Amino acid sequence: MANQRDYYEVLGLGKSASEQQIKSAYRKLALKYHPDRNKEAGASEKFKEISTAYEVLGNSEKRKKYDQFGHASATGGPTPGWGGPFTYTYSNQGGAGFEDIFGGSDPFDIFESFFGGASPFRRGPAKSHYQIKIDFIEAVNGVTKNIVHQGKQYAIKIPTGADNGTRIRYSDFDVSVAVSPDKYFKREGVDVIVDHEISFPLAALGGDTSVPTLDGDLRLKIKAGTQHGSLIRLTGKGIKQINTNHRGDFYIRFIIKVPTKLDRRERELLHELESVQT
Repeated sequence: MANQRDYYEVLGLGKSASEQQIKSAYRKLALKYHPDRNKEAGASEKFKEISTAYEVLGNSEKRKKYDQFGHASATGGPTPGWGGPFTYTYSNQGGAGFEDIFGGSDPFDIFESFFGGASPFRRGPAKSHYQIKIDFIEAVNGVTKNIVHQGKQYAIKIPTGADNGTRIRYSDFDVSVAVSPDKYFKREGVDVIVDHEISFPLAALGGDTSVPTLDGDLRLKIKAGTQHGSLIRLTGKGIKQINTNHRGDFYIRFIIKVPTKLDRRERELLHELESVQT
């Protein structure tokens, strides 16, 4: 233990660092020194050192003991690297117990997609994997689906704000989510955009229109002279971000519908309008 560096020094932090600062520093350094990405001599040892430091400082109880007793408190502690910081699980009893330091994504998948190949963090044989397909509104509001694993039925609680690729990790199996696209609502992260058609007269003269949103139909007043492609933003009316109270924004893009068939009177009126404007 005498040769070990101070864990705060390893992460480039002071002892007053917040929990978020510790997570942020660890994430940045772990990506920088991961041995599949960094081929410099000593990168692997550096990565293990960083992971070990986070094992302690990222846990409030372990950090408290470390602040009191130093490295002696970590004797018999976690194996460097592949444990606590990457946990993203639900217990088989259905309770959520995950630590999310990678912005809501599965850190195993981040490393596998970022570096290529299998993640070095996985231990033991591959677990069973199931994919659950849900529709857009189920993803927005959260839903419970059932699967059968080894003859036993499990109620899988898919969290509010789930997206394609959201993964729920159980001790015996993994579940990933596939979300069917919606014909009307288009998702951009936690934001939603809809293309809402209005008539040319309504765009020109102004008036009211009803727009479906995630919270039900919304009556909007259209300003006279509204242009094709104009946007309205409803702040905080988008999709809830997993494990937070933050909601994205909801955008309404007005599409002016041009009639394809006009009767004689309609043509006359449009010609009159054209002559006035020229």
